[in-house]
Amino acid sequence: MSDTWKIDPAHSTAQFVVRHMMITNVHGGFSHVQGTVTWDPGNPAAAAVDVTIDATTVNTHEPQRDAHLKSADFLDVEKFPTITFKSTRITPNAENELDVTGDLTIHGVTKPVTLKVEGPTAETKDPWGNTRMGASARTKIKRSEFGLTWNAALETGGILVGDDLKIEIEVSLIKG
Repeated sequence: MSDTWKIDPAHSTAQFVVRHMMITNVHGGFSHVQGTVTWDPGNPAAAAVDVTIDATTVNTHEPQRDAHLKSADFLDVEKFPTITFKSTRITPNAENELDVTGDLTIHGVTKPVTLKVEGPTAETKDPWGNTRMGASARTKIKRSEFGLTWNAALETGGILVGDDLKIEIEVSLIKG
């Protein structure tokens, strides 16, 4: 039997890592991750995931960079204030994880992406009487495939911002 779980925005995050100047990784993330998961432990393939991330909350702990990421050069949050993911297929894989394939929309561009998901964890009660479980997901995308193509050439060769974007999502889910 399927249950609907709500993503708890206060205890869920979406993080990313991208190469900067070809020498180091820059980490950032978003708050206000929300959505629902429909889950039947006896039938993982029947699950459904629907996530919305507030793109305006991008944070790399560097205000100037954050402002640039919000601009039309990157996320263009005035036009595209959210990032969404809606599952289309869920299959268990050999690593005792789930492959959650779905449509990821960033910057108004939608592409199929597969998330490697650990979990969900066993259900537990929190101190306020809610039933919770959690899951961790990861994937890697090419930002250029989502229209995020701004870059600058470096004097020494190479580019300022890498194209590979690693994404990690942690969700705390509340039943009902």
